Amino acid sequence: MITLAHIVRHPIKSVGYEELDGAPLTVGRALPFDREWAVSHVAAKFDRLTGWQAKMNFLRGVAGPELMAIRAESDESARRVTLFHPQAGSLTVAPDSEGQALVDWLSPLWPEGRPAPRAVEHVPGQAMTDWPDPFIAVLGLASNRELGARLGQDLSIHRWRGNLWLDGLAPWQEFDLIGRQLAIGGAVLEIRQRITRCKATTVNPATGVADADTLGALAQHYGHEDFGTYAVVVQSGAIRRGDEVRVL
Repeated sequence: MITLAHIVRHPIKSVGYEELDGAPLTVGRALPFDREWAVSHVAAKFDRLTGWQAKMNFLRGVAGPELMAIRAESDESARRVTLFHPQAGSLTVAPDSEGQALVDWLSPLWPEGRPAPRAVEHVPGQAMTDWPDPFIAVLGLASNRELGARLGQDLSIHRWRGNLWLDGLAPWQEFDLIGRQLAIGGAVLEIRQRITRCKATTVNPATGVADADTLGALAQHYGHEDFGTYAVVVQSGAIRRGDEVRVL
């Protein structure tokens, strides 16, 4: 049996992850409150954000590995997020109205020589994901375990910044599901494409330090740098951790 083992979201792009017990999924939308905000830098190619923009305009873990060590707890109703970092401590912030406080907290974690953090960005109804499509990242725990075995270490699932983690698939079986639909709780998702990875996945989310050559291991053992898949919601409904997942 395949089950939904983890539901994870990232309220601020590249700045903190949190696990959920459940979530409502809606056709045409990403996971609620996932990448609700992003932090632009001074070299961003826009002055005022009015729609989706490419990831290079924002702070990202690939450029600032210490960001990978941030955890989050969010209050959707109050639109507030609490962030935790092993060195920087914690911050509770309402990104819509207290963006400068977030920028100030992040600045010491951002590498010198990189374009400095500028502002918190938000577009109603548009998740600040790497693609403009309302993708939800669906990944397999077995693939993570097998890759970790290749590297000789346990790999935290939070290296991959995924949303839905499935248990019960064979390693890499998620790639065989492209074009298929998955029923999870009351929702149905369609798997669309693989996710090609970057060096942010080499960073340990407990420490913010690169300690695993994930890309090298993927290339050496599997001939690609892909991990996980993107899906879209084709039937709205609620999901909960532990739900059975049926391949339609």
